[in-house]
Amino acid sequence: MNSAERPNHDQPSAHDLDTLSLQLGRPVRNVVSIPARCVCGNPLVAATAPRLSNGIPFPTTFYLTHPVITAAVSRLEADGVMNEMNERLAVDAELAAAHQRAHQSYLAARADIAAIAGTGPVPEIDGISAGGMPHRVKCLHVLVGHSLAAGPGVNQLGDETVVLIEPWWTAQRCYCVGAWDVDAPVPTKDLSRHVRHLGEQNQTEVTEA
Repeated sequence: MNSAERPNHDQPSAHDLDTLSLQLGRPVRNVVSIPARCVCGNPLVAATAPRLSNGIPFPTTFYLTHPVITAAVSRLEADGVMNEMNERLAVDAELAAAHQRAHQSYLAARADIAAIAGTGPVPEIDGISAGGMPHRVKCLHVLVGHSLAAGPGVNQLGDETVVLIEPWWTAQRCYCVGAWDVDAPVPTKDLSRHVRHLGEQNQTEVTEA
């Protein structure tokens, strides 16, 4: 991955972290940088360390956070866009090669994030990117997050999805007003599946002990 393909490593401020938590409705964890922002400055994507502070591997390096974008991408998933992309990947060698390159770019960017975060190697996800790459499309949110973080030309299917959501979101406008409650308390209780999984794992270890 050349320097032009490397996402920005914009260190998050305390306000950024609060905004991310309000956008997601849960406290964010181990955010290393904000690689994509709205024209107003609010985060669009969070870059997360590949191993969380609770020890769980986290393969989704670029996490799409803005509610307007996530909702727009969800509409496309519900409309079957991923199925269409997978059909194209099966017959279009150039597209399949581009998807493979996006996978390699994702892994290289994750290595950069790991170096900044100081997490060291994460063998559990070694060679595994996200979103179905390099052979399939399983999550458009991942592809869009990568596309916004890395910029155009790195993740072709992510770039295509960014174009497809233009009826609801474009990079040239701010869609933040009303997208989340800025006056709400910042969430402090994490109910994400990763934390639940860790709790279940710890309970099993206690029971077995």
